[in-house]
Amino acid sequence: MKKRIMVVLLVFATVFSILPVQFVNASNEGQSVQSDEQGKRKTLRVGMEAAYAPFNWTQGDDANGAVPIEGSESFANGYDVQIAKIIAEKLNMDLIIVKTEWDGLSPAVQSGKIDAIIAGMSPTAERKKQIDFTDNYYHSNLVLVTRKDNKYAKARFLGDFEGANVVAQLNTFHDKVIDQIPGVHHGEPMTDFSAMRVAIQSGKADAYVAERPEGISAEMASKDFKMVELEDGFKTKPEDTSIAIGLKKGSELLGPINKALSEISVEQQIEIMDNIIAIQMGKVKENSIWDIAVNNKDLFISGTINTIIISLIGTIIGLAIGMIVGIIRTIPKLKNVISNFIVGMLKVIANIYVQVIRGTPMMVQSMIFYYGLQQFFDIDVSPMLSAFIIVSINTGAYMAEVVRAGINSIDKGQVEAAKSIGMSHIQTMSNVILPQVFKNIIPNVGNEFIVNIKDTSVLNVISVQELFFSSKSVAGSNFKFFETYIITSVIYLALTLSITGLLYMLEKKLRGSGSYKMIEKDVLSSSN
Repeated sequence: MKKRIMVVLLVFATVFSILPVQFVNASNEGQSVQSDEQGKRKTLRVGMEAAYAPFNWTQGDDANGAVPIEGSESFANGYDVQIAKIIAEKLNMDLIIVKTEWDGLSPAVQSGKIDAIIAGMSPTAERKKQIDFTDNYYHSNLVLVTRKDNKYAKARFLGDFEGANVVAQLNTFHDKVIDQIPGVHHGEPMTDFSAMRVAIQSGKADAYVAERPEGISAEMASKDFKMVELEDGFKTKPEDTSIAIGLKKGSELLGPINKALSEISVEQQIEIMDNIIAIQMGKVKENSIWDIAVNNKDLFISGTINTIIISLIGTIIGLAIGMIVGIIRTIPKLKNVISNFIVGMLKVIANIYVQVIRGTPMMVQSMIFYYGLQQFFDIDVSPMLSAFIIVSINTGAYMAEVVRAGINSIDKGQVEAAKSIGMSHIQTMSNVILPQVFKNIIPNVGNEFIVNIKDTSVLNVISVQELFFSSKSVAGSNFKFFETYIITSVIYLALTLSITGLLYMLEKKLRGSGSYKMIEKDVLSSSN
């Protein structure tokens, strides 16, 4: 058993030693605009969802002027990407696309993880309190998207949606205008347009609010959708229906970007948008589930690999953390006053760690760690390294309770017997208690590994390209939501079933055969 434990710890040490630990002190007051190796060109890091066609989406190649996504083998395209390319060219900068969930965009630019948000964002009064905005680079009216076969498809006025269940994207002004519809049922806002489209297709919602380009794309991409333009329409402010680029407060890029935008006429904006919609529609086909899986295999494979790596390393390191914390929390009272005081302080710290981590969601922890370190301490940690640390710390808190319970479950008589033959507490733990604990908690470790595989989906808020984020990108570009998520479900199920089978084999191996007849026979033979 001791050899097995040493092997596990050796694997942990090896994996941890090869992690890409790169802490970069941010310069230029948190700005992430940096010179290249020759010091000639700077980079323009632009954040977007890459899942909101036609403004931005993800694709598997660089066709039609797509740009590589940082940390991924995928590419981003759309109206936002083309505008970003024009701006970068005019500023003589290298464009880098950083794929980030909508709720992570503002923290990303505030902390300096990105330089600009070009993601179809409206410069509302609330957002202006947090970040600066450039001049507008597009203007679009609001529409409603509904199913083509329901009674709201022929609506002409807001009043025609009376009694309808209407939804909008979370943290957008779209959600606020819903209440202008008389007698409307204001549904709970959703995280993204992919979720809203699924809600429309499944009948969970009757309509959702969107900009006109998104409505056109939805209608052209799927026979299920119908874009409704109302004669009276929603009452909005000019800044609500305008789209601008978000920057960090006081950013030095504000002037140069405004100058670049001033050179793009309204006619050019319309032309770019029309071309992008035509390109996006050309990519949408009536594909089967098999076609979607094959055509987007690179996205699914890369997302699956990242999910496995993050979960595995996080579980291994988390187990090591949990063992240390669990042991500390079970140390008995010592005779030496100083030693007892130190142990007491360690127990307090360990208890705080367990309670805080177990009492807060991993998504919140991710936001605080990834963006907080950059904003308050000028420490730039890569998304993948952040994912390893966050999952490890989170797993460690849960495993600490498992280890503590495992230690307490060992019969006290074994401890007394060890003491009676002169063993110290450390010797008792390492030679008697921990080998049994490790064997007993294998099922719990396996359960935590499976939980981590599913919980990695929350890491998309810090731009980690895990399986669920990759799946959302596929669904956002091809509008085949049910088909895409069925593929994702099959992948998750295959992962969890495989891990369950491997853990069962490990448990069986550790339990042994349970037969002692051969041993007994050998002993009797040798005694004769």
